Amino acid sequence: MTEMLWGLLATLGGVALGLFYFAGLWFTLRRLPGHPHPALWVAGSFILRLAVSLTGFYLILGADRSLARLGIALLAFLAVRVALTRRLQPESQSKPG
Repeated sequence: MTEMLWGLLATLGGVALGLFYFAGLWFTLRRLPGHPHPALWVAGSFILRLAVSLTGFYLILGADRSLARLGIALLAFLAVRVALTRRLQPESQSKPG
């Protein structure tokens, strides 16, 4: 039972990290055109997102260094990427024909 609970927590952690990382990337790119220092904005955003994500994965890994939990969290992280890519994709404009 505890393995299932740890798996569920790893999934939720991966989803939360994925939402933070990819929503942060989306936010950064949306604000980029009008920003006075775009390179600094992108670099700062990347460093913050990477630091938070790596810290989160390290905490999910745990003291016992469970690769199964880490794998579950990584899969959830990537699933969020796929879901957000599909959700935030610009609508295709159909040409009248």
